[in-house]
Amino acid sequence: MFDLGMQELIVIFVVALIVFGPKRLPELGRTLGKALGELKRSMSGIKDQIDAEVKDVSGQGTKDMESYIEKGGLDPSTGEQRPEKGNGESGEDDEEGRND
Repeated sequence: MFDLGMQELIVIFVVALIVFGPKRLPELGRTLGKALGELKRSMSGIKDQIDAEVKDVSGQGTKDMESYIEKGGLDPSTGEQRPEKGNGESGEDDEEGRND
């Protein structure tokens, strides 16, 4: 994640030991570990909520599209809008009716 090597980790540990001292360093490590764990759980919960909302929204859009296709709005094979029924126009009749 941060691409830290062994030398960088040793330097960070030594600086932390000098700044916080040997008595407070284990307490600081536990506190930092708990905070990172809580942050990870929170981020996982947020991600799960977002995924659920996206799934719900995309599922609803799919249902709407399927009902539109079933009602005759789109031709499933081409994805294009079908001509309205009863207006005397039909793409199939136009092509077959011509003798050029």
